[in-house]
Amino acid sequence: MSDEVSLPDLEAPGTAEAMAAPIPASDPEPAGKTAADLEAMFDVPVQVSAVLGRAKMEVSQLLKLGPGAVLELDRKVGEAIDIYVNNRLVARGEVVLVEEKLGVTMTEIIKADRG
Repeated sequence: MSDEVSLPDLEAPGTAEAMAAPIPASDPEPAGKTAADLEAMFDVPVQVSAVLGRAKMEVSQLLKLGPGAVLELDRKVGEAIDIYVNNRLVARGEVVLVEEKLGVTMTEIIKADRG
């Protein structure tokens, strides 16, 4: 068995045209999609939630909360927050401050198994 690999003759007529031809994608979707291809989806409303943490309490305790009350959550400072889209966990991230406003950066995308 030989380890040699034959290379195409680049000088042969028609070789440049054959090599310039697009390679068919194995993906059933056409290559080169842009944001404009998704334009029909731009007006679809979605609900995005960034969950810093959770707490359980009785209604009576909830009613006693007032301005300045501190509520203990089930997360520690610096721990990743959960990002939900339409009540489905899609990512984890961290809270950032952008021009005096709070924001969220995604640090991990959660791939959901669809079955």
